[in-house]
Amino acid sequence: MNSPQTSAPHTPGVVLVTVGSEAEAQDLGHYLVETHLAACVSLMPLQSIYRWQGEVQRDQEWQLVIKTDLNRFEDLSVAIRQRHTYDLPEIIALPITQGLPDYLQWMLAETRPS
Repeated sequence: MNSPQTSAPHTPGVVLVTVGSEAEAQDLGHYLVETHLAACVSLMPLQSIYRWQGEVQRDQEWQLVIKTDLNRFEDLSVAIRQRHTYDLPEIIALPITQGLPDYLQWMLAETRPS
């Protein structure tokens, strides 16, 4: 006898991604919201200092703060990697442990697969 399938519980979270230009940030953010992989994407300019291939680098970048259901992380990650210009993009997921319930409900509703 087959057991009924249940959907995984929703896991609200934010995913952090950096890109090299404002245009790339705008394009990626728009795509993620348009395809319901994100409910909202906030964009911020920043300066990053990091080590890459043995050298310390300093670059102007744009940070995307992607509000999503972390159950969509795999699809989100694939979409980001397909459109990202870096060899090794930052894609870091953080769960939201507390939040305004109405906002979290809206966020999860907006990221339901079509």
